[in-house]
Amino acid sequence: MTTLLDDYALISPLRYRNNWLKLIIVAFGLLVGVSSSSPVAPILVALSMSFAIVFMGKTPLKLYLKILTAPFGFAITGAVVILFFFGSGSEIFSFNIFGYPFIANSDSVNMAALVISRTFGGMCCLFFLAFTTPMVELFAVLKKTRLPESFIELSMLIYRYIFVFLDVAMSIKYAQTIRLGYKDLKSSIYSFSMLVSTLFLRSWEQGEKLYLAMDSRCYNGKMMLFDAKRPIGFSELIITSLYFIFILIIFYFTKNISVV
Repeated sequence: MTTLLDDYALISPLRYRNNWLKLIIVAFGLLVGVSSSSPVAPILVALSMSFAIVFMGKTPLKLYLKILTAPFGFAITGAVVILFFFGSGSEIFSFNIFGYPFIANSDSVNMAALVISRTFGGMCCLFFLAFTTPMVELFAVLKKTRLPESFIELSMLIYRYIFVFLDVAMSIKYAQTIRLGYKDLKSSIYSFSMLVSTLFLRSWEQGEKLYLAMDSRCYNGKMMLFDAKRPIGFSELIITSLYFIFILIIFYFTKNISVV
């Protein structure tokens, strides 16, 4: 999935906007989401980020909704637990399962709605960054933040080899599957153990090959990163400022609004 996100980031029209500006917008959205006491502001942030991803970033709506289902499913699961096991106040609805009462009250409903809205807003902010900024450019931005270079380079190598090993794992599993390696539980356990051990050996071999390749190219402990200079336009600055002001106004006037 991450490779797919990076592919769409490479062809997104928003890729050519200033990366620092996008990071500021994302950080602003995340701060509004975690600071809001009402679900209105996080939902508004989520909708605006989704609009930018789909209509300005030219990301297919079907793909975007499909990717949102995974984090949204986790948020729903957590919200259901909060709904029936936390909070107090007047009872909204209740039912029994095997004689055990499940009661949702006003505080738990508001808390569950806030958790869902914050999760939705935060994930949309992160997806905005993922769908509009390639990882290579993000690493270049991180390098300018004066983070330790060893941390950035390790992150780059880990990011690169996640997909190398994933491709190897998928190839091995496909070969095992067509040979009925997962026909029953016993065969599945044996095949999976063989897959893990083979993948470990492949990762060890790839590590040695990487070390030899970098050493033969006179690696001196530093990796060069391409950083395209994209100045922030006046219109972008005005639109971003107006967006921030609008969100802050909504944040202020809806801070006491609850679901029930």
